[in-house]
Amino acid sequence: MANIIAIVGRPNVGKSTLYNRLTESRRAIVDDFSGVTRDRHYGQSEWVGKKFTVIDTGGYVHGSDDVFESAIREQVMIAIEEASVILFMVDVTTGITDLDDAIADVLRRSNKPVFVVVNKVDHPLLQQEASIFYSFGLGEIYPLSSMTGSGTGELLDEVVNHLEPEEEEVDERPKYTIVGRPNVGKSSFINALLGKERNIVTAVAGTTRDSIRVHYNQYGHDFTLIDTAGLRRKTKVKENIEFYSVMRTIKALEESDVVILMLDATEGIEAQDINIFHLAEKNRKGVVILVNKWDLIEKNNKTTQVFEELIREKIAPFTDVPIIFTSVTEKQRIFKAIEAASGVYANKVKKISTSKLNEVMLPIIENYPPPATKGKYIKIKYVTQVGAKSPMFAFFCNLPQYIKEPYKRFVENKLREHFDFEGVPIEVYFRRK
Repeated sequence: MANIIAIVGRPNVGKSTLYNRLTESRRAIVDDFSGVTRDRHYGQSEWVGKKFTVIDTGGYVHGSDDVFESAIREQVMIAIEEASVILFMVDVTTGITDLDDAIADVLRRSNKPVFVVVNKVDHPLLQQEASIFYSFGLGEIYPLSSMTGSGTGELLDEVVNHLEPEEEEVDERPKYTIVGRPNVGKSSFINALLGKERNIVTAVAGTTRDSIRVHYNQYGHDFTLIDTAGLRRKTKVKENIEFYSVMRTIKALEESDVVILMLDATEGIEAQDINIFHLAEKNRKGVVILVNKWDLIEKNNKTTQVFEELIREKIAPFTDVPIIFTSVTEKQRIFKAIEAASGVYANKVKKISTSKLNEVMLPIIENYPPPATKGKYIKIKYVTQVGAKSPMFAFFCNLPQYIKEPYKRFVENKLREHFDFEGVPIEVYFRRK
């Protein structure tokens, strides 16, 4: 079960700053005027051992106040539908605005856990001012300063109590999820694969509530396909379609073993694709990249190579990933995509014996030892694969603290070179022996 925490609220209350603090990143653009977060931001976070995804719903102003209010209201509705917990952020320095009231009104009718987060409480005197927000009738309020971080610990202690425990999966088959921006051809790919049209439009407001699972068992392949294509939402607010599909994608991605990331050849790899790629990598999922609509590209004998190099440049440093050029409408290389996903899954679950690892890696390390630091020589004694859902390798040595990032990358590249981990993120640790 994927746990998603959505930060909602009107623009300029500090949602992005809190997002950055929770995910320890500086990815969301923080600026002091409203409507600056145009992109969706989502990242991994963890508190007391519980993992969750944080989404900054952003705020944007289009046209009149009415349009603006309805856009924010719709984002809140989507967050209510998709998130596990909602953080409703308000600003102590402005008090309660009409827009805050409108959002509170929507949240009161939801049955999701809602936390009223009162931001910019940077001074003890403002604690008193914060009590006005009890009038929303949404329960306890949490004063904090997303800028300095004070108060976030108390908030998170409470929030994690409302997260779902991670369920043990019963389905033993490999799970492949097809992700990508709207209209890249995900549904057509699945229909072509299954050889039949599947209508995935539900009657409720034209959306599929959950990603759809299909059991595929043909031509020697047996796996569960998780389809995130079921988005048929007719609305004027285009950004919210993107936002909705992102939420859906994150949920499906976290349940899968291998992520099949579908790109549109006519548009290339875009920021949201790269975000999803890195999210899959962070979550230690296998990855296959499909470049669809390849039939629409004018080609010479270098086109494929140039396109492939461009993609690898954008996804670096994790570039050891299969890239397959498909045309779903022409049924070109669809099964090659499935072969690749199966190969990546096999790489993800494979175990290499300690004796084989040492036989291959120790001579390499002897020839290229880690550089000496402060006159001290680092001796790596042996290596073993540690049990996990994705490949992790522990190298035991005398001075692990002196091993730097470039050497870790060197070791990772050698592991890839000799043992084939194409499509799979691998972790390399150095431990004291």
